[in-house]
Amino acid sequence: MLDKFTPNQRLLVAVALSFLFFIGYTTIFPPKAPNSEENATQAAVVKPSAAQAHSSVTTEASAPAQEIKTVSTDTLTTISAKEFTLKIDTLGRISSLILSDKKHNGKDGQLSELVSGAGAKPLYIRFADEALNAAASKTAYASSASSIVLGENGKGTVTLTQNLPELTVTKTLTFYADGHYDAKVNLSSEKRYYVYLGQHPQIVEKMMTVVGSMIYAGDNLTTIFKDGDVEGRSIFTDVHMASAFDQYYASIMYGFDKSTQVVVERDTKDNPVTYLEGANNFTFSGYIGPKEYKTLESINPILVNAIEYGWFTFVAAPIFKILMYLHGMIGNWGWSIVALTVLIRIILYPLTHKGMVSMQKIKEIAPRIKEVQEKYKGDPQRMNAAVMEMYKKHGANPLGGCLPLLLQIPVFFAIYRVLLNAVELQGAEWVMWVHDLSRMDPYYILPILMGATMFYQQRITPSNFTDPLQEKIFKYLPLIFTFFFFTFPAGLVLYWFVNNIFSIAQQYMVNKQFEAARMARHEAHLAEKHHEKD
Repeated sequence: MLDKFTPNQRLLVAVALSFLFFIGYTTIFPPKAPNSEENATQAAVVKPSAAQAHSSVTTEASAPAQEIKTVSTDTLTTISAKEFTLKIDTLGRISSLILSDKKHNGKDGQLSELVSGAGAKPLYIRFADEALNAAASKTAYASSASSIVLGENGKGTVTLTQNLPELTVTKTLTFYADGHYDAKVNLSSEKRYYVYLGQHPQIVEKMMTVVGSMIYAGDNLTTIFKDGDVEGRSIFTDVHMASAFDQYYASIMYGFDKSTQVVVERDTKDNPVTYLEGANNFTFSGYIGPKEYKTLESINPILVNAIEYGWFTFVAAPIFKILMYLHGMIGNWGWSIVALTVLIRIILYPLTHKGMVSMQKIKEIAPRIKEVQEKYKGDPQRMNAAVMEMYKKHGANPLGGCLPLLLQIPVFFAIYRVLLNAVELQGAEWVMWVHDLSRMDPYYILPILMGATMFYQQRITPSNFTDPLQEKIFKYLPLIFTFFFFTFPAGLVLYWFVNNIFSIAQQYMVNKQFEAARMARHEAHLAEKHHEKD
């Protein structure tokens, strides 16, 4: 059947199928959500590049990392701030961090807990000496304060001390109201030890994208280890930042010396376990919280690299910056998305106009193309040459209509990733029934409007189908797209809906121009005939 499609139609089918596969797979088969008994999600692994392996990474086969059992401990110190409540347990670990803003709550209204109940917790220390490590796991820390309340821009320091046989461990931790902290670990004598980053937050109902660990090292090189598919052990140096992340939140460590070795290895579920090799008087900084761009940038610009958009980061990152700029002027994320759509349409206007004109030209010469195909149907080579000559003669590009679509697809996928990963859109209202642009339209109004405009756009767009089956396939595309968009974030559907409206308006103008040109040619032809009679 595909051999009956024109090159233009075949490319459209390929783009549509790629689009449907991308969004369909993400929607129907999201990463497996973790639970208290199985800390694993299914995904693919991104292995270090050759350049990384040469400059900063050592990767070796290894047995799964020693399982860090979750020990029931008492709360030693509580840090309270406007945006969060953090707890440190008697083993000197960050055992809990709960966000206060209700926009971070789960669908059931439950507050967001950012410290995983399974695996190693942030600031956990493991000693290479097994006997010393066993003693450390049974010896409680002492704290200089049982509770600290942080002002809006304040900070507070707590000193934790653990007295082990022939060794004293001192952790000096300074917490800030924006969610970051500074840490200093001091040992009374030299011992080899490791400080754990902790597992990524596990906000189950929001896990629609990649989760795992990220290492940002060397010359702006990012390596991602996805849950469920980590192989061997990777050792990094010259690391700027290590992050354990989910869709909206992350536990991050940064600010340590370039010589510090950062290790990522697999646990028994092939999930990443990340830790830093410590030193005496070891200093570093950390952050646990939402991946809000402005917050991360204000703490340390290097942290914005924790916001990762997959393959489309190179497009998505600047798009999000433009979106933030528009939001700064407009003050509403929904209208900012509308303004961004207008801006993108203006930038792409010359190309989309050229594509629409090309489609109109192809429609006009379609009958002649059909005649040529009938004339040379027994000689495909001559037929193709004659068809291409016809296109060239009339200035029509058989692929011209697809070029604008191909250029919009990366933009759409980039916006798709932006709206899935941008925690800023949580709880962001637009108008009337849309109260959260990061979640699906509860009444399906936007997806239905999107499907209706897509259908109408298809009706007014020139086509040159020669096979009824081809025409039926394209007629059903708006219905298929509408079905997938039912579960998409409202902000993403809003973008596509507004984009359709602009496409309809532009197509309408092009159609009118060609209709006027045809009428002018027809009137000139009649005038010429009338002149000949005279």
